[in-house]
Amino acid sequence: MARKKSAKSTEPKKAGRFRQLGQIREVFTAARSVDPLIGWWMALAAVGALAVMVVIGLLVNMPIYFLILGLPLAALAASMTLSIRAKRAAYKSIEGKPGAAGAALSSLRKGWYFEQQPVAAEAGRAGDMASAAMVFRATGRPGVVLVAEGPTVRATKLAEAERKKISRIAGASVPVTVLRIGEGGGKDEVSIRKVANKLQRMKSVLTKEEVAAVNKRLKAMGGMRPPLPAGIDPNRVRMDRKAMRGH
Repeated sequence: MARKKSAKSTEPKKAGRFRQLGQIREVFTAARSVDPLIGWWMALAAVGALAVMVVIGLLVNMPIYFLILGLPLAALAASMTLSIRAKRAAYKSIEGKPGAAGAALSSLRKGWYFEQQPVAAEAGRAGDMASAAMVFRATGRPGVVLVAEGPTVRATKLAEAERKKISRIAGASVPVTVLRIGEGGGKDEVSIRKVANKLQRMKSVLTKEEVAAVNKRLKAMGGMRPPLPAGIDPNRVRMDRKAMRGH
């Protein structure tokens, strides 16, 4: 009976290891499709870590001991490299795509309410995805943040109209910040790779209870969303969640 219990207790552990290895393989495969050199970077990190440990071992006249110690460090270095480059690849895969801002918001940590569907959208010409301007919304302790993407003039105008509407509903005590996706380094401009980090580093102003109340009020004002430009489906733009978690 004792042996049976022991055998059963190892099954979940084995299943967990296989699951973790499967997730790492999925992350690696997805990242390699965007970053073909990721395998070489991982190998370089592992060899570099191992080489450092061997050199230390030679200096203290214990090369074999430090070589053995270096094996798990080499695996850790490769894993960290995979995590970093997989995140970059995940962002690169959505850069320039309509709805990328909404997909980037999906990597926000707990405590934020966000919309992956735009709260405002406008196209210069029907069916022209490149001309689409969209505004996405996230609500957290720093207040309400609107993230605009698309042609500068129309995206800015659309975001400002949405800001005024939200300010009336949320109240004067709730900050409403407008950011725009871009690489030019202009005022209130942020790259798609830094959207989530930018929001998470903003100063907290509201309590958790106030955040929930504001989000509820904003949800209640829904129902009059503008039609999306023809051919655009922001729901198809997805971040690799496993890559963003660093597997």
